[in-house]
Amino acid sequence: MRHTAPPRPRTALAALALAAAVGVPLTVAPDSAEAFPPSTRQNVIDHLASTAGRFVVSGQHNKEPASLPGQYTQQVKDITGQYPGLWGGDLMFRAPDVAARQRVVDQAKQEWANGSLVTLTWHVCTPTGGSTCEFDGGVKTGVTPEQFRQIVTEGTGLNGAWKRRLDEVVPYLRQLKDAGVPVLFRPLHEMNETWPWWGGRPGPDGGARLFRLTRDHLAAQGLDNLIWVWNVQDNPAGNWAAYYPGHDYVDVVSLDVWYKAHPSAGDYQQIQAIAQGKPIAIAEMGKVPTASLLDGQPRWSYFMVWSEHLRGNNSNAEIQAAYFHPRVHNQGEFGIPGATAGARITGVGGKCVDVAAASSANGTPIQLYDCNGTTAQRWTRSGDTLRALGKCMDATGQGTANGVLVQLWDCTGSPAQQWQTTADGHLRNPRSGRCLDAPGGATANGTRLQIWDCNANAWQRWTHSG
Repeated sequence: MRHTAPPRPRTALAALALAAAVGVPLTVAPDSAEAFPPSTRQNVIDHLASTAGRFVVSGQHNKEPASLPGQYTQQVKDITGQYPGLWGGDLMFRAPDVAARQRVVDQAKQEWANGSLVTLTWHVCTPTGGSTCEFDGGVKTGVTPEQFRQIVTEGTGLNGAWKRRLDEVVPYLRQLKDAGVPVLFRPLHEMNETWPWWGGRPGPDGGARLFRLTRDHLAAQGLDNLIWVWNVQDNPAGNWAAYYPGHDYVDVVSLDVWYKAHPSAGDYQQIQAIAQGKPIAIAEMGKVPTASLLDGQPRWSYFMVWSEHLRGNNSNAEIQAAYFHPRVHNQGEFGIPGATAGARITGVGGKCVDVAAASSANGTPIQLYDCNGTTAQRWTRSGDTLRALGKCMDATGQGTANGVLVQLWDCTGSPAQQWQTTADGHLRNPRSGRCLDAPGGATANGTRLQIWDCNANAWQRWTHSG
């Protein structure tokens, strides 16, 4: 733990700007379009499990004030040109921030609609005090062993106080459930540390019991959109498993990295040993991951940089290197199983823009093919990039001449991957000044697409549909 502008739709829709009626020239989608439609917790869990070892989602936390729940994700965009694939927020503790929880919830809804996963932490005030508090003396405080025993014992006054504290956030979490927003929920984090009132209590009757009680109570409120993220800090004392509440209570096993810049090989092994195949994540870190970390510890499902540490601990070049790493998925670069995002792009002969053989390998041809609704034909937009299968439409070799073929490639932000939509339905690469083109108007399956001087031919006109 280390201690944002109101939510707004992102112009050009950071992950889906291809959603209009069939037959209408390709245009930027309205702000109300959704990159991630309503979904379920299981869809997100399945995504994290299926991509483990192959991809990692970039993440950025947004700390108080609750009135500015997107300030740090905007900093990421300012530095990299991309939004994180994971937005992090907090249910807060100070009175002004608790009063503005709705702003946090609204931001979470917007981030999901834009194509980012959502995670919420809660620096919750001790149940021995009031509903709001300061960090020191309220969150960062102690309760006696007897008080803690009462908190986790059914029927006691402090147990009832804890459940009422949980009930205070139920209406906000229920809004996210009703909106179809799955939440990576990380309560009682860093429970192997002694700074929070819930921390430093190993064993089955310690933090693990409080975690189980918390999940049981919120599940009883029907909050089946919560993905339960259990968390410890990289305390060198180890023995993290002594705080684990059990597989039935945990969906994601996560680590906060503050004792060192990056998790060690031993940290990585210890977390995997606890998880036993469940998704694992770096839930907080101050230094962005390096290529060495991402390549050497590939099973992290996501990482989340903590608020002010983004700029306070990292250079712009380091941040850009992390976000442009070929294994890192940013907003708009991945879909959720069961909640397919994107739209097909249709051209001459009614054929669709297609990634050959649905392969995500660099250099895979982009071609025309019969429209079939597969993910190889689902395109999303982030800024001026067009993406499918987690990669970008690219002019091969950054070429600018007539006849340069178009391929799929890691998203790098290069000019070869910029595609602007014109009012008459062209997809124009501004660096070359040329347009996406089906050579000679060919319509056969497998026709390779290219760039060519923009003209009025029908084979340079593209329409889209959901």
